[in-house]
Amino acid sequence: MLLEDEQYVIKWLSQYGALPRTQLLKMLKKPPQTAEKILRNLKKQMRIADVSGGYYIGLDSMCQPDQRLILAVWVLLKFIDQVDPMAHYPAVYPSQLFFLKENMGYEIVVLYEGEQNLLKLLQPQDDLKYVIVVPHISMASNIRLLNAPCLLATVDFRDGEEPDIVFYTEEAVTDEE
Repeated sequence: MLLEDEQYVIKWLSQYGALPRTQLLKMLKKPPQTAEKILRNLKKQMRIADVSGGYYIGLDSMCQPDQRLILAVWVLLKFIDQVDPMAHYPAVYPSQLFFLKENMGYEIVVLYEGEQNLLKLLQPQDDLKYVIVVPHISMASNIRLLNAPCLLATVDFRDGEEPDIVFYTEEAVTDEE
């Protein structure tokens, strides 16, 4: 029988595929030593495995990390203290991730250069907000935002394992243009 936190890790890895060890440690919302112990126990039980020399962790060593989904999880981690461990899931394309925060649904959409038209595929709803992740904020000037609450974000890996995540409101983007 798995402990509750161990069940969370297995569920997240089965939903998202291989994730960076750093993300899993943060998702567990435990002191680092406790989170590491949870991962060690799962490895001993052969329920999870190192991927790419241990940078990533997956259900088995052959899991392939999805970089777009990993960027979405970095953004999710900015809200993780207000999100229940079981209240985030893979989303429907073109979104990567869906989560519930304070009875409001959020979808995280990661766009690469030239993919601005993918936003046309989204189906805005009254109780849904969007976080649109772009490689650099200058790309925002080419985006036609939805008729729905949107927040733009950039994920910047300048130094260290954890990226800097900056959020921009629609108004701030319009001011920069």
